[in-house]
Parts: sequence; C-alpha cells; structure tokens
Amino acid sequence: MLLTIENNRFGAITIAGKTHAHGVLICLSEDIKNRQPKLAKRVCGTSHILSLDEAKYIYEKGCEVMIAGSGQHDSRRLSPEAGANFKKRACEVIVRGTPTAGRTFNLTKSRKIGVFHVTR
Repeated sequence: MLLTIENNRFGAITIAGKTHAHGVLICLSEDIKNRQPKLAKRVCGTSHILSLDEAKYIYEKGCEVMIAGSGQHDSRRLSPEAGANFKKRACEVIVRGTPTAGRTFNLTKSRKIGVFHVTR
C-alpha cells in the first residue's frame, strides 16, 4: 500500500492529504470509508468497542492484518467475539492508540486493513 496516514489529533485524522473528522476504515483497495460506529453501539452500547458485527463489516478476504487505532487515549477495545472472528480468518489483529497505530499502519507491508477511531 502506498496510502499514508500523515497526521492525527483529537477529532481528526489525515490520510493521503485529506483530513477526516470522523472514524475511518481503510480497505485493501486503499479506499477510505466512514467507520460505522452504529454497528458497535447497537450491540455493545458504545462505539468504544469493536463488535462482531463491525468486525464482519470491515474484514476483507485476503486481509492478513487488521490495524485498529483505539483513539488518542487508547480507549477503544475489540470485543472477544470480534477477536475470535479475525483469528478464525487467520487475520492478525493489532490494536494501539491511534498515533502508534498510524505509524504501524504506515510501516506494515502485509495485506492490511485499518480502522481508526476518531472522537468528535
């Protein structure tokens, strides 16, 4: 992937020259989509947990690594069911505070997807 996460701060993340004021999903194709926090809120009551429904939505066949930015203060978590879903599909999961996750995403050479929590 050539797509680069250039900057992030509370309330925004800049990817490939465009600043997003909401959570994002980076696909294998390098398309950037809005994160769907309702998938987590509906099941978990909060968007600070990546639910099984959200894991199924973001997973793409052929993905080797899913990198999750858990916010500036590392407050977002993966539900046990979501973790098991990625494990079943042989997809490594890396969850880090968004600043660290952004650097990890940029350095990872594997086929990867990313989901980054941005607080508005």
